[in-house]
Amino acid sequence: MNEVKKTLRDSAKVRWGILVLVSFLMAANYYFYDALSPLKGLLQEKLNFSSQDFGLVAGFYAFPNTFLLMAILGGIILDKLGIRPTGFLFAVFMLIGAFLTAYGATDYYREGGLGYGLMNSFWSSYSPELKMMSLGMLIFGLGAETSIVVASKIIVKWFKGYEIALAFGINLSIARIGTALAFNVSPRLDFGDSWTLPIWVAVMLLLIGFVGFLFYLMFDVKLDRQQQIKTSLIDKDEEFHISDLTKLFTNKSFLLITALCVTFYAGVFPFLKFAPDFFFHKYGVSRETSGDIASLLPYGTVIFTPLFGWLVDKKGKSASLMIYGALLLLIVHLLFSFTTFNVYALMVLLGIAFSLVPAAMWPAVAKIVPEYRIGTAYGTMFSLQNLGLFGVPILAGYILDVTNSDVTPQMIEEGSKLYYTPTILMFAIFGVLGVVFALLLKRDDKTSGYGLELPSNASKEE
Repeated sequence: MNEVKKTLRDSAKVRWGILVLVSFLMAANYYFYDALSPLKGLLQEKLNFSSQDFGLVAGFYAFPNTFLLMAILGGIILDKLGIRPTGFLFAVFMLIGAFLTAYGATDYYREGGLGYGLMNSFWSSYSPELKMMSLGMLIFGLGAETSIVVASKIIVKWFKGYEIALAFGINLSIARIGTALAFNVSPRLDFGDSWTLPIWVAVMLLLIGFVGFLFYLMFDVKLDRQQQIKTSLIDKDEEFHISDLTKLFTNKSFLLITALCVTFYAGVFPFLKFAPDFFFHKYGVSRETSGDIASLLPYGTVIFTPLFGWLVDKKGKSASLMIYGALLLLIVHLLFSFTTFNVYALMVLLGIAFSLVPAAMWPAVAKIVPEYRIGTAYGTMFSLQNLGLFGVPILAGYILDVTNSDVTPQMIEEGSKLYYTPTILMFAIFGVLGVVFALLLKRDDKTSGYGLELPSNASKEE
């Protein structure tokens, strides 16, 4: 009997080490994305931003993936060229975008620095600071979403046939530590004369994550050589064709899980952008405490996401867990809207919801889509997900401005509070839609044969 040749992915120590290395870049990505959230009040004070302006900066993160379909194109590029060139390219985009976002808030830029005149020469109703920071977030988003797709494919590459759901769960946990630290650290950094320091710290973390990714690439090369995989091209019968997108968009299970992805994340990430400000105004806590409360959600996922990932690996029930998570999201937003129920408890519950759905959803995609098309599939999901990440923060800011049109920044400084209920109810609507799509997905799984209710390493007979 021939002995099966061992590769790096067969070593548990190497697999989990790779996971931690790649997840750090994800954590830096998440940290930068949320670093501005606790600074909303400061941006309004220093740059004269309105709530809608803040929503625009946050929303432009999703612009390239919503209107230019860059996450889909990034997924196609990933499947075509592989992890190394794709990951490197889009990580560089992240760094450039993060730098421009931070630069747009600096005194040097505001006093006529490089690019100020250009940004001041068009769309005069928007400030040069708003335009530069929005451009930076656009370029950052161009790289960030595809980088997440790359990380997802790396996990499939190293963990398929092993502890894939647990690996996805731990990856998300490490990434969301970045989100939690952004809420904890950003409002506490000593601004001094340079109030933009929290943004620059986020840029530095991205740079460190980028260096870590370069280190990972050496392992990726070695694994490909062990598996005798060509470094630039995939097999001819697996080359990308436009018909592959047609197959995705005619796959009912894929459409339903994508619709759940869009609606569920629209009720979470945009809410987090406004959460510290919401807690400040509704519950009367300090800005620092508001950030701490918001951080309970990502900290909760650090515990619960791997737990639910382990459950999916061992017991299955992915479709059911997605229903429970979407329902819990709806309940929490309704309680935020109409009650003063303990805010700490509600954020823990939201953290559980935010663990249930991703821990079940992302491994489930690997059952629905062939591995050689997984990049395109994840890219498509992320691109459509960005519809919510682009439009919902802007809509939330607009609703907040309209429902508080009589409240000026000076009145807020003097103690007036913003009325947030209509804005939070908007987030609850996405919870309703998420429940509907999750229920339809579970029903469809009974006939699709993908076995979403089965453990990760099992599959239904077609």
